[in-house]
Amino acid sequence: MRRYLLFSKPYGVLSQFTPEPGSAHRTLAAFIDVPGVYPVGRLDWDSEGLMLLTNDGDLQHRFTDPRFEHPRTYWAHVEGEATEAALASLRKGVKIQDYTSRPAKARLLAPSDVAILPPREVPIRHRASIPTSWIELELTEGRNRQVRRMTAAVGLPTLRLVRVKIGNLTLDGLAPGEWREIAAPKGYPKSR
Repeated sequence: MRRYLLFSKPYGVLSQFTPEPGSAHRTLAAFIDVPGVYPVGRLDWDSEGLMLLTNDGDLQHRFTDPRFEHPRTYWAHVEGEATEAALASLRKGVKIQDYTSRPAKARLLAPSDVAILPPREVPIRHRASIPTSWIELELTEGRNRQVRRMTAAVGLPTLRLVRVKIGNLTLDGLAPGEWREIAAPKGYPKSR
């Protein structure tokens, strides 16, 4: 039987079931006791938000293979004022290390947009003399620490990162550390 779980990953949790030797970070096993399911993609230990877990290998392949270009939406709390020029650069794609990111959808979020997020378990640093902004980024590729590298490339270091959507799946109704089982996702990337 194929199973599909949505999970709201808290800050400080590794996106795996097996602990790293010597690591103090919790793993998915501290929250999910469902045998045979695995994460579809990853979130870094210092990122939060929506994860999909499944035992459906075909779905896992289609969601993680960059050829299928499925969208993932992130809210990034960044240090600095997110200008239209910075957002325009993100929309075009930015040079990161040895590659240029694919163009992203990028927009400024209002404080009322992010008011639905619970406070982070470990508060972010706050400096009274430096403004912060929230931006929404929708990506169709998922490289290691990509959002953080993209925002840094335009002069907006990420302070907090929350994945709020994977395709048409959302965090709605899930508090950090909670999960729920869902039916097979509709409209997931099909073969080309």
